[in-house]
Amino acid sequence: MMAGFLQGFAYGLLLSCLPWFVAGMIDPRKAVPTERPGRLQVFLRYWLAAPFAGWVAFLIAVSVWGSLGANLAGWLAGLAAIPLEIFVERRWRRWRAARDELERESRRDAETAARRAALERNERESGVLVLDPERLPADAGTLIRSLAEAKRALLAARRPDLATQADRVYTRHAHVTRLLHDKFDTRELTFERLTGLVTEVCAGAVDTLDAMASLAAGVTGIDPEFVRGKLQREAARLPAEERMALERRLKLVDDTERRLRELSARNEAALTALDDAAVAVSGIKTGRPQASIAAEQAQHELRRFIEKAPQYGRTNTDQPIKDAP
Repeated sequence: MMAGFLQGFAYGLLLSCLPWFVAGMIDPRKAVPTERPGRLQVFLRYWLAAPFAGWVAFLIAVSVWGSLGANLAGWLAGLAAIPLEIFVERRWRRWRAARDELERESRRDAETAARRAALERNERESGVLVLDPERLPADAGTLIRSLAEAKRALLAARRPDLATQADRVYTRHAHVTRLLHDKFDTRELTFERLTGLVTEVCAGAVDTLDAMASLAAGVTGIDPEFVRGKLQREAARLPAEERMALERRLKLVDDTERRLRELSARNEAALTALDDAAVAVSGIKTGRPQASIAAEQAQHELRRFIEKAPQYGRTNTDQPIKDAP
């Protein structure tokens, strides 16, 4: 029974090699389940490897059990061996590619989290307020909530280096607002005007951050390091179409980075304007300078007292004290 099955399997496998070889030479993707199928792989599989496996099965059957004739089950198994192997190998390669992609995503997420933690630590050490999108201040207004949403979007796009700009805008806004409250009365027209200007500048920075988040999200799925490594390692073996596609991905990443740098420069200009406003507001003197005048007058009176202090310490006992009238 086993000998007949092996002989039938060998016959079916040897018979199916030729049509698969012809199909593979016409279109290698139909006969070779690899990422980059080629006619050399077709030749090695169906002109050498598969026929060798069929002859080995035939020789084992003949040498061990003798020639007992091939049965139908062996024939069918031999004919189905190649398509079954292609199906199983294709599914296995897809599973392995998906696993590798998940590992790369996990590494990228871990690296992003590490960079974010390092950036936030540096911000705290440098005095920058860190805006947590998940735990906003109780008195957070529309502007602060918009800043938090922009930072959340940038973090989702794996760009913590850009998300720190939201923290810097938040810090400048809080600083200038505190100075305005210290220098002006909230009912003054000047206070309302300056507060409105600061809010407009910060709102423009929020719009820029939103645009940066949209750009960064567009290339989130592209791993430039992986693409560059693939081009460097396999540039000579890659088909022209695939090489052009990989180069196009890199160009998209480079163009996006250039536009992100331009938007980042725009936000830096807004931060500089807020710094200038803070310096200007801190130099404003409001109210009457009562403290300085009082201090100078007190110094003058104190000097006069020091000059007359010996007179207060002498008691004239020679002269009688006159009675009051």
